[in-house]
Amino acid sequence: MRIARIGNVGEEKPVVVKGDHYVVVDSIVSDWTRETLEAGAFEKVAAADLSGLPTIAKGSARIGAPIHRPTKVICIGLNYLGHIKETNADTPAEPVAFMKAPDSVVGPNDDIIIPPNSNATDYEVELAIVIGKRALYLDSQDQAPAHILGYTIAQDVSERHWQLERSGQWMKGKSFPTFNPIGPEIVTGDEINPSNLRLWCSVNGVMKQDSNTDDLLFGINHIVWYLSQFMELFPGDVINTGTPFGVGLGFKPPVYLKVGDKIKTGIEGIGEISNTCVATSR
Repeated sequence: MRIARIGNVGEEKPVVVKGDHYVVVDSIVSDWTRETLEAGAFEKVAAADLSGLPTIAKGSARIGAPIHRPTKVICIGLNYLGHIKETNADTPAEPVAFMKAPDSVVGPNDDIIIPPNSNATDYEVELAIVIGKRALYLDSQDQAPAHILGYTIAQDVSERHWQLERSGQWMKGKSFPTFNPIGPEIVTGDEINPSNLRLWCSVNGVMKQDSNTDDLLFGINHIVWYLSQFMELFPGDVINTGTPFGVGLGFKPPVYLKVGDKIKTGIEGIGEISNTCVATSR
């Protein structure tokens, strides 16, 4: 199944994706949130007869982030072998995990705001895991799939000056407003194989990243199991699983985003999102 949210900012409605249209399911569930998912919203909608519900054609409404206000956005760094090589980093012995402000999440096609005085804003295509069931202290990675709602696209925008040149945690370069567009929809694991998906990112029509999730150092199930060993994962939590080679930082000299740039980010079996870089108003 594929789920999403559509509507103007602050007015989004939960939908199920059916071919070239959306089925609006707000008569069954108020929204896709941590609270509703914990209360069985996905299962309730999956079991319901949707044939009589209102529909909206794709392309006729704004697409919102598929989860409303996720309580956590967790990121895994240095998780593609090609990206490790291009950054001249040591191969991690275990997943590099850090947090990103949940308020950085926006709709899949919303604008990306370049921070004040930034000359080092970078793009990162990532496959995102969305948690569907609480996970804590899982015994093995084989248990992970039962706790995953599905997968979506994340554009893990990064400000490299704040991430790498200022002391402290990477989250400082990751948490600016609009720095995590996600969507366009969440696709459940029975429809795609997350361990073998092409993913790509282009800027102004020029392909920058083009790889496959089979280049992941730590796989999807391992990531969920690993994170559950030191934090509780809740429905709606988003996990960005890392980016492949081709980021702006990897070029010599680096090639970063600027106002007016247009980014397209895609993952096989999920879709594509588009963002335009705009100047901050503050």
